[in-house]
Amino acid sequence: MTTQEILTQAKEAKQALMTADTQSRNLALQKMAQQLEDPQQAGRILEANRLDMEAAKGTVSDVMLDRLLLTQERIQAMAQGIREVAELEDPVGKVLSETKRQNGMVIRKTAVPVGVIAIIYESRPNVTSDAAALAIKSGNACVLRGGKEAWRTCHAIVEAMQEGLVAAGMPKAAVSLIEDTTRASARELMTAEGYIDLLIPRGGSGLIRTCVEHATVPCIQTGTGICHIYIDRAADLEMAVRIVNNAKTSRPSVCNAQEVCLVHKDIAQAFLPMLRQQLCTMRQEEGKQPVELRLDTAAAAVIEGTPAGEQDFDTEFLDYILAVKVVGSVEEAISHINAHSTGHSEAIVTEDERAASKFTSGVDSAAVYVNVSTRFTDGGEFGLGCEMGISTQKLHARGPMGLAELCTYKYMIYGNGQIR
Repeated sequence: MTTQEILTQAKEAKQALMTADTQSRNLALQKMAQQLEDPQQAGRILEANRLDMEAAKGTVSDVMLDRLLLTQERIQAMAQGIREVAELEDPVGKVLSETKRQNGMVIRKTAVPVGVIAIIYESRPNVTSDAAALAIKSGNACVLRGGKEAWRTCHAIVEAMQEGLVAAGMPKAAVSLIEDTTRASARELMTAEGYIDLLIPRGGSGLIRTCVEHATVPCIQTGTGICHIYIDRAADLEMAVRIVNNAKTSRPSVCNAQEVCLVHKDIAQAFLPMLRQQLCTMRQEEGKQPVELRLDTAAAAVIEGTPAGEQDFDTEFLDYILAVKVVGSVEEAISHINAHSTGHSEAIVTEDERAASKFTSGVDSAAVYVNVSTRFTDGGEFGLGCEMGISTQKLHARGPMGLAELCTYKYMIYGNGQIR
């Protein structure tokens, strides 16, 4: 099916979604989850994933392969994620504000679905089910455009979910997958005025930049994460090592992983050797991949590592690489972050409340943490169920995008014959 045919069918399907009641949408989600767990469907998904994995080996990094891999447990987690979305409060029809005018007219600002949401994403099959679940729950049709390296897997997942939609009496085209994986289809989505109501790109900086430059439909910038953790002079150093270890190594291929560590000069002599011991020496002794530390001049005077290059403080590595810089104050840390960050997630480790307050008010990012790993920037961890993406812009959504961010609003006005 051509991209235009898919868009036409999605536009036709959106009316059924926009007018469906909560019970009908929740039933659709339950049926979608059941289909994912059905032994035959799960078998097809795993076989498709095996073929994708075989084709991707040798062409992408090991951390990217991990993002692509599906197991029976991961499929079950996807199904459970859909069920958790079904249990969330319905955002559609929620009255955001109500005003009664002097003439008796009642004005209600009411949450309504956006319409057709398109998502361009890369090698994460679970995004397929997360995006579909959030779209259906919020009364939207969705058009998915995955990367070619995961297309077989995503296709099998969408087919299973479409079976669930049909079983619940919903149109099959409420969830669609673009069949063309060339750049042409991505450009087509970016300019599909009259068909796409909101475009959400989830991927690297190249994809985001292309969408910003070429999209003529409303577009939200998401995903790219040059995330910083600043270790303040008043930090608990053992806590700081634990936080950095988690933020960098628990899953380095995701957008909320740490890429830059800023260290106050007063504790650099004590902290940097502890950091290297944890991320390099101990990981090597445990048979794990050590983190490559890319050090500025001041950090390199304290510990061994790779000299930082010109672009290392402006790079989303998505790998076992960490750029390290020594700074003279919390103000310098804030200035560096605001100059080099992508506006995703930043953290300070400190026992000084004034430093924490200065940091949280001065850093201009979607999520700002005090004594917490950046890895918590996630829809599930924020209590939103799952997420459609993490917005790094300021309008209309910022941070993890849940159900509320997939709604717009309209004014509903009630009266008894008022005229102007």
